[in-house]
Amino acid sequence: MGTSDQHSDVLDKARSTVVSTIKNADAGLRKVNKALHEHPEVGYEEHFAHQTITSYLSSLGFQVKKHAYGFDTSFEAEYGSDGRLVIICAEYDALPGIGHSCGHNLIATSSIATFIAVAESMKKHNIQGRVRILGTPAEEGGGGKAKLIEAGAFPKDTATAIMAHPIAAHQIFNKPGYYQGLAGLKLIASHKFKVEFRGKPAHAGGEPWNGLNALDAAVSAYANIGLLRQQMEPDERVHGVIEAGGTVPNVITEYTRMNWNVRSPTIERADKLLARVKNCFEAAALASGCKLEYIISPTYLNLRANRTLCQLYAQDMDTLGTKVQVSQEKMMNASTDMGNVSHIVPSFHGAFVIPAGKDVSAHNPAFAACAGTDEGHKAALNCASGMAMLALRVLLDDDVARKAKEDFHQDDD
Repeated sequence: MGTSDQHSDVLDKARSTVVSTIKNADAGLRKVNKALHEHPEVGYEEHFAHQTITSYLSSLGFQVKKHAYGFDTSFEAEYGSDGRLVIICAEYDALPGIGHSCGHNLIATSSIATFIAVAESMKKHNIQGRVRILGTPAEEGGGGKAKLIEAGAFPKDTATAIMAHPIAAHQIFNKPGYYQGLAGLKLIASHKFKVEFRGKPAHAGGEPWNGLNALDAAVSAYANIGLLRQQMEPDERVHGVIEAGGTVPNVITEYTRMNWNVRSPTIERADKLLARVKNCFEAAALASGCKLEYIISPTYLNLRANRTLCQLYAQDMDTLGTKVQVSQEKMMNASTDMGNVSHIVPSFHGAFVIPAGKDVSAHNPAFAACAGTDEGHKAALNCASGMAMLALRVLLDDDVARKAKEDFHQDDD
C-alpha cells in the first residue's frame, strides 16, 4: 500500500466516482426499490426479490451466484480477485401482513448502491481487494445470517461486513432534526423459539375430565410470564403470541403453539432470562398435564459497534454533507441477525433517517409507506455513499483494516 498522502489522493478521487456512480444508477436503483416495496415477501420466500436483484446485478455485468450457500433466496456477486475482502449485506424480507414496515427494501437498495459504487471505484482507480454483495434472507426472525455463517458465507479473514437500516429519527435521537443517521447502532440479544403444548381432546360439555387442555397450558404460560415481568431488568423484554389456540369451544383443545422472543442486552443475560422463562412453560405443562416441546430458531446475538468503522463512516458522511452521530447513547431494545456477524468479523451496521411521524416507527404498518417514499430512497442512496467510502478505506488502508480488527477483538462500549 502507499503512503497516507497517496491514500488521501485516491480516496478523494474515489469519492467523486462513488457519488457519480450512484447518481447515474439512481433510475435503475429506484426501479428495484419500488419493485421490492410493491412485492413484499416473508423470510425464505423472497423469490421475487431474489430474481429482481440478481437480474439487475447481471444487467450491470456482474457474475451472480443465485441460490447461494444452499438457500433458495440468497445470492452473491463479487468484484476483485485478491486482497482484503469486504462483504456488503443486503436484506429484503418483509413482515407478515404489514409488508416492508421495517424498510428492508431500502436496505437492499442502499447495499446494492454501495456494492456497485465500490466496484466501479476499484476498477477506475486500481484499488486492490475484493468487494462482495451477499443476499441475506429472513432477517425478521428466520436468522438468515446466522445460517449463512454456518454455511461459510462469512470467512473469518473478512476485513469487514457492512450494512445500514432505515429508522425514524425519534427512535434513536433525543432531539430529532440535527442528525440524519447513526453510525454505531447497538441492538440487544434475542432468543427466538416456538412452544408447543399437546394435550388430549374430549367433549368440553359432556366429559371434560377426560381431556387435557392445551389452551389452558398456553394461557397459564402467558400469565406466568406476565408475572415474571415484574422481576425482570428494565432493559429486558419477553414477548409472545399464540399462533394456534384451538378449534371450537365444545372440544377440549388438544394442541396449541406459541411464538416467543426473549431479549436482553447480552447473550449471557439472555441465557439467564431464558432459563426463568422456560420455568414458566414447564410449570404450565405440569399444571395442565400437557406435553411440552420447543422449536428453536437461531439466536440473535447483541449487535456490536466497531469504533474505528463508525468514526470513519461519520467523517465521510460529514464530508458528503450529512451529520451522523457516531455512537448510540443506549442500546435499542430490538435485535438483528447482523449481531451474529458482528461477533465473528469486524462489522458496521449504521442507521439512516427516513421521514416518519412521531407515532410511526419500524414494525408499525405506517412505516411501510414511509419506506416507499422518494425521500426514503434518497436517504438510502446518501447512506450508500458513506458505506462505499468506508469499504474503500478498509480495502485501501492497512492501518484502517488493522484498527478495525483491533476494535473487534476488544469489548465494545
